[in-house]
Amino acid sequence: MNEQLIITTSPHFKHPTTTQRIMLDVLIALSPAVIASVIIHGWYALVMIAVTTLFAVGSEFIFNICVKKTQTISDLSSAVTGVLLALNLPTSTEIWQCAVGAIFAIVVVKCLFGGIGKNFANPAITARVLMLLAFAEVAGGQLGGNPFVEGSHADLIAGATPLVNIDKLSPEMFFKVTPSIPEMLLGLRAGAIGEGCIVALVLGGIYLIVRRVIKWEVPVAFIGTVYLLSWLITGNALLALYYILSGGLFIGAIFMATDYSTTPLNRLGKLVFAIGAGLLTVLIRFFGNYPEGVSFAILIMNILSPYIEKLCAKRPFGGAKNEK
Repeated sequence: MNEQLIITTSPHFKHPTTTQRIMLDVLIALSPAVIASVIIHGWYALVMIAVTTLFAVGSEFIFNICVKKTQTISDLSSAVTGVLLALNLPTSTEIWQCAVGAIFAIVVVKCLFGGIGKNFANPAITARVLMLLAFAEVAGGQLGGNPFVEGSHADLIAGATPLVNIDKLSPEMFFKVTPSIPEMLLGLRAGAIGEGCIVALVLGGIYLIVRRVIKWEVPVAFIGTVYLLSWLITGNALLALYYILSGGLFIGAIFMATDYSTTPLNRLGKLVFAIGAGLLTVLIRFFGNYPEGVSFAILIMNILSPYIEKLCAKRPFGGAKNEK
C-alpha cells in the first residue's frame, strides 16, 4: 500500500481568487469615482491621485528592499491604498502633503506591522486621520477646482462638506442654500474629491457585490444606521438624507468598512462592525468637534475588530465557550 497521509495546517482548500485579482476589482470599482473626481474637480484631482499612488507603491517597494523582503507591490494593495487616500482628500491639499500621507499609510500603518493582512487598521483611513489632525488644508476641505462653487452657493458650501452648514443654519435656510438632492448625488458640492459623486460610488459598490468581493450587508447597515439615527435626532427625514449624502459616508462604507484585514471575518461580526461604525459616526457628527466622523469611526472600529471577531465567533457544536 503506497498511500501516504500528509498532515498540514489549514487552510486545506484554497480559493482560486488571488489578492491581486481582488485588488484589481477594487481599482476597477474605484474608476467611476476617479473619473467623476477629475470631471468635477479638475485635473489637479488626477495629479493628487497619481502622487498618492506613486508614493504608496514606491514606499512599499523601497521598504521591501531595505528589509530584504520579497517584493509585494504586484498584489496591487498599495495602489488601492494610494487611490483611496487621494479620493478622501480635498483639492486644497498640497502635493507634498499627499506624498507624506501616502508614505505614512504604507510604511507606518502597513509595512511595519508585517504587510497586507497584518495591519491593525485601514492604511488609507489612518493616514487621512493623521492628515486631518496635522494639516489645516485637509481639515478645511476647500473645494478648489469645482466650477459649481463659483455660483451663488459659493460662500455657504465652500467648507469641508455641507455637514458644516447643518449645525449653523436652520433647516429652512439649509435647504435653501445647499445643493439639491440630485446635485448631491452627482457630487456637485464641497468636500473630498472622491466622496461626492454618490452615483459613481454606488456603481463601484454594485460591481464589488456582483464580483463577490464585498457583502452588501456591510455598507447597507453602515449607511442605514447613520440615516436612522440622524432621522431620530433631527426629526427630519430629508435632513437625515443630507447627512448620509454629505461627507465620506458612502466611500467609507463601501470601500473601507469592507476591508478584509481590518474588519471581522464572520457575517455577524461584520454587521456589528458596520452598525458600530454608524453609531460612532453619528455621535461624532452631532456631539463632537468635527462635522465629519466617518474616518474616526472606522479607525476606532478597526481597533475593536479583534474583540468583535472573538465575541461573534461561532462555537463548534459541543465546544467550550470562548474565554473572556
